[in-house]
Amino acid sequence: MNPSAALDLRDIHAAPPPPFWPPAPGWWLLAVIVLIALLVLAAWAWRRYRRYRYERQILLEVQHLSDCYSVDNISGFITEISTLLRRVAIRRYSRAAVASLTGPDWLRFLDATGGAGRFANGVGQILETGPYQPALNNVPADELLSLARHWISKNLAVAA
Repeated sequence: MNPSAALDLRDIHAAPPPPFWPPAPGWWLLAVIVLIALLVLAAWAWRRYRRYRYERQILLEVQHLSDCYSVDNISGFITEISTLLRRVAIRRYSRAAVASLTGPDWLRFLDATGGAGRFANGVGQILETGPYQPALNNVPADELLSLARHWISKNLAVAA
């Protein structure tokens, strides 16, 4: 008699693989953590995009002023630069601190917030009286634009 025939033995079978769905609790936890991280990253990226969009827009306006400079409309050019500086200052500092400033006070404010004395004692002096003079000669438009660009970029970088 054959001993294996009497016992009717079969091979050992492994357990079936676990099902794909539903996942284990650890996978649910990992999915929630990844989702929260993605939401935080998206919020950070959106805020960064909006901030740099404003900076790009302001610097494009400065470039547009440089492209549109005309000797025929120098007082309008100076007014546009002063208006742009005031818009950035109001956004960076409080409206109450900036909106009422005129003349020498405005120039001192610009110097104190990044002008390094070049507004009250340098080329920036033209912002005080330039818009109100009918005919101006020898206006250093490139220097004035450079000073405005420097002040704007310094104050936009601090606002972050």
